[in-house]
Amino acid sequence: MDRKSKGRQKIEMIKMSNEINLQITFSKRRASFSKKASEWSTLRGINIAIIIFPPSKKAFSFSHPCVEKVIEDFICGNPPRDTSRAMTLIEVHRNSRIHELNMILTQV
Repeated sequence: MDRKSKGRQKIEMIKMSNEINLQITFSKRRASFSKKASEWSTLRGINIAIIIFPPSKKAFSFSHPCVEKVIEDFICGNPPRDTSRAMTLIEVHRNSRIHELNMILTQV
């Protein structure tokens, strides 16, 4: 049983040298970034902000609910209030880890 193709191959990620091809590729992929961010926002109920700086130096953004709110929450450390069990477990784990690290620091 001979294979005619090698299957999926790993492609080396390198920057394109041709600026025109780079801009065309970005234009084609920009919509998929926004679509994926929208799906995450809707399906997972998360706040999301994506800011992209393409070679043309014109920034593109997508966010839910708005870029300023998401960035402000991120910088200020205000996580969205979620009463789900998963979020509660994450907070408990984070708090226990902080406690462990504080204990290590105070022992030194």
